[in-house]
Amino acid sequence: MELVRPLDGLDSHPWSTFSHAYGSADDLPDLLRALVGADAAAADEALSQLYGSVLHQGTVYAASAESVPFLARIAVAGHRTADVLALLGGMAESEDEHGMAPGTVRMAMTGQLPLLLTLLTGADPIVRRTAAWAVSHTRATTSVLPALGERWEEESEPLARAEVLAGITRLDPSAGAARAATVLGPSQPAALRMAAVFARLDAGAPWTEALHTTMLSLLPAEPLRSDFDMERAEPLAAVVEALLGRGRGADREGAFALIDASLRDGRAEVREEALWAADRACMLSRGAPQRLVPGLCAAAVDEEAVVALSSLLGGLGTAAAPAADVLAPLAGRDPEHDDDEADRALAALVLVAPAQAAPLLAAGLGRRPRALDAAAGFLRPTASAFPYDGELLDAVRRRLARPEDLSGNEPGLLTGLLAEWGSLAAAALPELYAALAHFPAAASAVAAIATDSAPGERARAVGVLRAAADQGSIPAAKAVFDLAGEHEPLLRCLDRDIRLGGRGLTEAAGAAGPLGTRAAELAPALRAALAGGDSGTGTPTLDADIAIAGALWHITGDAAEAVAVLDSVFERAQHNPWSQWSMVRAARTTALLGPAGRPLTARLEALLDDPVQAPAAALALTAVAEPASLDRIALAAAVLWSAERDADPTGACDALEALGADALTADHLRRLSDLAEGDARVVRSGVEGRVIRQDEAFRIRARGLLAARAANRADAPGPGARGRGHGAQ
Repeated sequence: MELVRPLDGLDSHPWSTFSHAYGSADDLPDLLRALVGADAAAADEALSQLYGSVLHQGTVYAASAESVPFLARIAVAGHRTADVLALLGGMAESEDEHGMAPGTVRMAMTGQLPLLLTLLTGADPIVRRTAAWAVSHTRATTSVLPALGERWEEESEPLARAEVLAGITRLDPSAGAARAATVLGPSQPAALRMAAVFARLDAGAPWTEALHTTMLSLLPAEPLRSDFDMERAEPLAAVVEALLGRGRGADREGAFALIDASLRDGRAEVREEALWAADRACMLSRGAPQRLVPGLCAAAVDEEAVVALSSLLGGLGTAAAPAADVLAPLAGRDPEHDDDEADRALAALVLVAPAQAAPLLAAGLGRRPRALDAAAGFLRPTASAFPYDGELLDAVRRRLARPEDLSGNEPGLLTGLLAEWGSLAAAALPELYAALAHFPAAASAVAAIATDSAPGERARAVGVLRAAADQGSIPAAKAVFDLAGEHEPLLRCLDRDIRLGGRGLTEAAGAAGPLGTRAAELAPALRAALAGGDSGTGTPTLDADIAIAGALWHITGDAAEAVAVLDSVFERAQHNPWSQWSMVRAARTTALLGPAGRPLTARLEALLDDPVQAPAAALALTAVAEPASLDRIALAAAVLWSAERDADPTGACDALEALGADALTADHLRRLSDLAEGDARVVRSGVEGRVIRQDEAFRIRARGLLAARAANRADAPGPGARGRGHGAQ
């Protein structure tokens, strides 16, 4: 309905003085005109471009607020009303506000509520539910809540009523929970009951048997998800996450019971949703694996289900050991042929029960790439090597003997497996010698095996590696240095790579440092490879300069030179928004300088406000700063904050160990104990399949820090101890 002329004032508005994601907003008038035009394709394109500019990946800008009055009038005038409301609601919902005061867009939306609230009573239920969602994000409780309350009494369309309930809950959780309690019964529409479950959760209401029963009755719940709340696109998983987020034992058990019952459901689509929820629970809760593995085993009703379960079971590692017999039949299927399903199951079994998986991997080697990667690649547990197995060794030797059959990562994985076994893999040395011509990385396996071999075999290995190094192989040259202490072949290779620059520069500089003064001849080439001045703000360039700074320090002992390079890196990194981890690497390199790195103290202190960079900065400060000037307690607080944010938990442990147990106050110990002993995982993000193992590794180190503090206090002399000792002399 044309209540107003939506584009009034469009051309006189000072658009060029405002910015959006792509710069000046002077393109918005044309987009807004296209949005109300008769050309449907042009309107579609305009809407897409508006999302890209005024709501760019969830970020809003000054131009976003300026566009609100025009968009509100466009919606009310009936031009793509639901679509425009969705855009407005997304802008109001955003917490990522660029270049303006917080809440500017919501204030602009609030100013348009007299128009927007009329859409709650429109004829189209899609418009009504979109309007309810959009206006509730203004947070204008005084204006919006009464309107939504009135709409609650009148709305009959289930999806629209569900969105009205969600909006009420967003503004007044207790009011939403009260209304939700009246619509949980089985006679109510499923979409409304789903919204009611979330309303009760959002209000902090207790998780009851009635809610448990209601949620189970709504499964499969995926069709009931809101069109607007993407964080709840998987409703069962969202309910589980909400319960686990409360941090209470009863709620955790409620979440686990819900998953377990769903995993045992007779419907495949319900078990699929339960698997998503189980995966999320295991990523969030340390107690989830033990509680849920029996249900996961029960869900393995056929081979298709085993395949679906395999990724999660593999991620759980040995915590899923009871599921080994569930995985084994499929994992051992048809080892003479490529079989992706069997490969997935075997990859999981490798991580869950490696000894049981070893002969199956041997039988299918070359046809089970996922399983080999699990045994020797990035996903394998870092704490221990894949167990030695004679059949698998023979299979690896057969594969290496046919280099023409190998491709991709397989050569590196095979030789990496042998390197982990060390002298146990000595029988494979002939194949490794032959493989050097095709796969230079095999040199590291030769060195690992030959280290503990008989003198004659060790000498032979050095001779073979020396010949490969003479052909320019850096891995072979490194191996010669490791086995025989001969540094000349490595110097030649490194000099070549340093002068070439490019992708190999960082690695070459890193390899030069351990040579110390023996690499003095490389110093001129290293200096020449520096980016220099204010150039080179890209991450690869920064990282190369960091590696060169460390190498020059080890080679020359000239702290002033290393400090100057690192100072330049810190300065240039400020102009690179993706440089956080380069800053971390620069801080860790600064720590190597010890007190000689003291001129960089201010640079390091500036990193403490960033949770990613704080642990490395604290670690470096303990090494370089004047001890009396260090506020170890404040540094420990910054480091714990980083761990609590899942920014750099491993670095946090490094820093806390460097700071020492005395830096931990009673409050610090409580926080560290929560991290070590709490049910909530500290590591919650990262490479799929490694998150849980990384969290367990953090937990072990955190417990070690607590034990060290307890031991220090136990060993400390009590009051008067010094006097008693003196008197006894």
